Amino acid sequence: MATDYDAPRKNDDESNEDSIEELKNRNTSRQSSVVDEDETEAAEGFELPGADLSDEELQVRVLPAQSDEFTCSSCFLVRHRSQVAREENGMFFCKDCEG
Repeated sequence: MATDYDAPRKNDDESNEDSIEELKNRNTSRQSSVVDEDETEAAEGFELPGADLSDEELQVRVLPAQSDEFTCSSCFLVRHRSQVAREENGMFFCKDCEG
């Protein structure tokens, strides 16, 4: 007797399982459509990207470059002198930019 290997196989275990439609209906019926979040409380801490911050003042203390620091001429970050990779015409370049 010839066997059709392309035909779907059925065994007794599959007959006990629910159909996909039944599983979908059961899954949606369990989910609640009510959200327990207050919209005003959630919006208080949310700030829009284009918000007007002209009346805000920064609370940062800016220090001048120290004697053991330099400003990289490529990335313009203040680095420690141990990070100097190259000096050219009085301009310093850090190891990250040269590496």
